[in-house]
Amino acid sequence: MAQISQDNRGLRLVVRYTVLCLIAAIFSFPLIFMIISSLKPSSQLLADAHSFRALLPVGDISLQNYFDAFKRAPVALFVFNSVLVTGVTVIASLALCSAAAFAFTFVHWKGRDLALTVILATLIVPFETIAIPLLLESSKLPWIGAGGITWGWLNSYRVQIVPFIADGLTIYLFVQYFKDLPAELIEAARVEGASWFAIYRRIVMPLSGPVLATAAILKFLAMYNQYLWPIMVTQEEQYRPVMVGLQYFFQLNRAWGEIMAYLSLITVPVLAFYLYLQKAFIASIASTGVKG
Repeated sequence: MAQISQDNRGLRLVVRYTVLCLIAAIFSFPLIFMIISSLKPSSQLLADAHSFRALLPVGDISLQNYFDAFKRAPVALFVFNSVLVTGVTVIASLALCSAAAFAFTFVHWKGRDLALTVILATLIVPFETIAIPLLLESSKLPWIGAGGITWGWLNSYRVQIVPFIADGLTIYLFVQYFKDLPAELIEAARVEGASWFAIYRRIVMPLSGPVLATAAILKFLAMYNQYLWPIMVTQEEQYRPVMVGLQYFFQLNRAWGEIMAYLSLITVPVLAFYLYLQKAFIASIASTGVKG
């Protein structure tokens, strides 16, 4: 009986991993198609798109599309701008929104529930409804730099970062997670004389690996894929991100091979961020389990 039970368990594992591999393969098809297509001339790419050859590195394979993509647009500059804007925004957002959520969850102050309700109500407001007023205000704001005081934030990194540091969704995610943390930890720390900042930094945040990873992924994708706001506030090529740079490849003669090469290049930071965050997420879960 033990042998039969062990065989059944092994068969179930084989079936489970087979299904998981098939699902992974299905979700990998777009990436495979994009990378393979970036190695083919546009004429061959379109000819192979109607068959299984689209997923196979056959025919005239080369890196010419990548060289042509760099000639058509400053790809490295666009990727740098997106990584810079997205990275700074994600870090600042996690710090600010987690601190705000901590105050909403653990600190009792008058009007707390009303303020949280107003913040959550902003989730139903589309960005398009505030884009024009935000653009007008951004063109009037002062900034103190090396050359003194200047007016207007247009054509800068700050206009792409500051308006998106705080958002209702990230605060909501942290609030919901903080509510599930043991209240005894906070009470014990307060009895020991710990300040609110010490509790936030030494107790709450080390236990918040899962929500940090979730909020970081959502914020990263939202910022990296931005198109409407950057195209409104950046008229100079120096500050444009990757999504605005994509329009360079749809002007004049449209080359699908170059477009696929460009998409492959701008996908690299997303995959790198995901792989790093996945490793950090697993390490956080493991360390939290050991401490618990």
